[in-house]
Amino acid sequence: MWKVVYVAENKSIAEMLKDLLDKEGLLVMLRPVGIPHAGSSGSYEVLVPESEAEEASEVLVSFRAKR
Repeated sequence: MWKVVYVAENKSIAEMLKDLLDKEGLLVMLRPVGIPHAGSSGSYEVLVPESEAEEASEVLVSFRAKR
């Protein structure tokens, strides 16, 4: 099962977070939220396998704290 660890405001933010999590060795999938015709300007869910959700959340919290 995949678990949502973050909902990004747009595709570019989602891809940046995917790259961050990829570099930590985590599996990551992006999924658009809502209406498909919103394109890259719509929200995107950042998902990881349930077994990696806690680690992914910690990475994201640490990243946000540094910004």
